[in-house]
Amino acid sequence: MRVLMVQTPSVETFTSEKVYPIGIVLLAGVLKKKGHQVEILDLNLDHDPYGVLQEKLLEFRPEVVGFSLRNIDPLGNKNTSLIPQFTAAVRLTALLLPEALLIAGGTGFSLFPERIMQELSELDYGIVGEGEHSFPALLESLGYPVQLPGLCYREGEEVRLLPPSTDIDMACYLPPDRTLWDIKPYLDLNNYTPSIGIETKRGCPFNCSYCVYPQLQGRHLRRRSAADVVDEVEFLHKEYGVKQFHFNDPVINIPRGHLEGICREILKRKLKIRWDGFFREDHLDAENIALFEEAGCECFSFSPDGLCQEALDVLGKQETEDDILKAARLAASRDVLSVYHFMVNVPGENQRTIEKGVQMLERIYDLHAPKRNLGTIVLNNIRIMPGTRIEKIAREEGVITPDTDLLYPVYFNPRPYDTLRYRLESFHFCKNVFMWKGVDDK
Repeated sequence: MRVLMVQTPSVETFTSEKVYPIGIVLLAGVLKKKGHQVEILDLNLDHDPYGVLQEKLLEFRPEVVGFSLRNIDPLGNKNTSLIPQFTAAVRLTALLLPEALLIAGGTGFSLFPERIMQELSELDYGIVGEGEHSFPALLESLGYPVQLPGLCYREGEEVRLLPPSTDIDMACYLPPDRTLWDIKPYLDLNNYTPSIGIETKRGCPFNCSYCVYPQLQGRHLRRRSAADVVDEVEFLHKEYGVKQFHFNDPVINIPRGHLEGICREILKRKLKIRWDGFFREDHLDAENIALFEEAGCECFSFSPDGLCQEALDVLGKQETEDDILKAARLAASRDVLSVYHFMVNVPGENQRTIEKGVQMLERIYDLHAPKRNLGTIVLNNIRIMPGTRIEKIAREEGVITPDTDLLYPVYFNPRPYDTLRYRLESFHFCKNVFMWKGVDDK
């Protein structure tokens, strides 16, 4: 079967940071081993993505087109959506190749599978969650009823969804076959974010009130061995000259010992590479943070999200203010940049929590000022996602109603603190400029 795997637009503009599409490349490799003829297209790489799509469809004439929707809207509190771009890709394909089978998947699709299938009648099927088993099984069972994990399908006028799989054995993980889609256009492509991602595990055991990772990957941590991870890193480094990597895990430094083992393996092989990932603050200590830096960590990305204890509690972070400040103190002592992500105007925000939040920002800047190694602080409102506790709170507080369509950008940002993010950004921006310019604002 001729199958075209399409990464639909996942960034707002052509100049935005882009990443290598490991999801569709991984699936393409699985399908190829099953005997299918597979080609790949990433619509993020061209100024005229739909012209490139049209050309590829008419040239290759696929019988099946798989669309990966990586994210539903750009990051950073932008009230724009990537659904229109996804819709255009699906409908253009349906018009050009009306006989082709159209299947959707990807993280963004997995958040709103039934809603997107209802919106786009052109889609024949969807795959929610992990598709390594379900996608090829679907192609093998076309024409008769199937019961596959994560399958989204039509039954008359209704859209049905079967429970997704979160049990792929990562000990048997086969890395994406990069020979199927050239890695070179992604090298040195971004200014801030490494474009080459590596999975070291799947799953997240935490219960943050706004987060969908446990829905998408399950709560059980499924790990690759340190040697297996570094085999992939070493291959990409030596074969393609990749020097920077991003570890894609929801949290890179859990469970204790896993990232440490990967770092020791990197050092053992004397690989001169750089990497980053999102760290859990309460799992850092002086010993492992030194190991991470020695093994090539170039940025400690923290996402404590709560600026004070009250916010941490309502967000379900299971951390304390002291955990955040301890991690900041450890990170500030290293010769590596740090980035912090916080959410503002969370449920229960008041003047006292705002004052404590400002104090937290000041403390972080004070810790990083001597070495000037604070990259930035990112301040966001909470994007309300379906099935989260924040959605429930938002309904209870009247921030959203039963009719609110969460497919498009909706943030938890009620009055009277709906401008708080901008005020805190002004404070942070000034502090950042003063720190880097060596100006004392005390």
